[in-house]
Amino acid sequence: MTEIDAKMVMKLRQETGAPMMDCKKALAETGGDWEKAKESLRLKGLQAAEKRAERSTSEGRVFSYIHAGDKIGVLVQIDCETDFVARNQDFEQFGKDLCLHIAFKRPPYMRREEVPQEEVDKERAFLLTQVQEQMAGKPADIQEKAVDGRMSKFYEERCLLEQPFVKDDKKTIETYRKEMVAKIGENLVLQRFACFEVGA
Repeated sequence: MTEIDAKMVMKLRQETGAPMMDCKKALAETGGDWEKAKESLRLKGLQAAEKRAERSTSEGRVFSYIHAGDKIGVLVQIDCETDFVARNQDFEQFGKDLCLHIAFKRPPYMRREEVPQEEVDKERAFLLTQVQEQMAGKPADIQEKAVDGRMSKFYEERCLLEQPFVKDDKKTIETYRKEMVAKIGENLVLQRFACFEVGA
């Protein structure tokens, strides 16, 4: 069995932002397996983030970003629970990352509930026609599942929270938000954003 020393625990804490005792426990539970310990802490953090989702967010900041050449500008409002966190370095990095992501991806909506029903219906009808042609002879329920899968891609392209993060496409913006909630220990709400582009 691998011996868990203080250096390992400290290194894991620095990488994940999790409390010392949680890091020590995760390493012990995984027999010192570094990647499994990190994954265990990440899952626990995301579960903790879900629990914090109902907490009130009356503080926060508006972040701004002007892209090189001064042709694209972004504003993002992120709310948190306390003024202390609003000045936190991790919170600041999160805001900067979101501005950069929005400047790069330019999503029109925050979440799928904001996409107008007319737009959703039009896309679904188009995809259904496409699937019926490509999967002729397949059962209707299989065709519907194919449409659902393609609709997920439709939302991913248009909704900020569902987009793969530009700096790490293995996670969505919503996953990144939850990781930050777990790391900071407060609920974070992406309230609104605006992207300005010259000539658009």
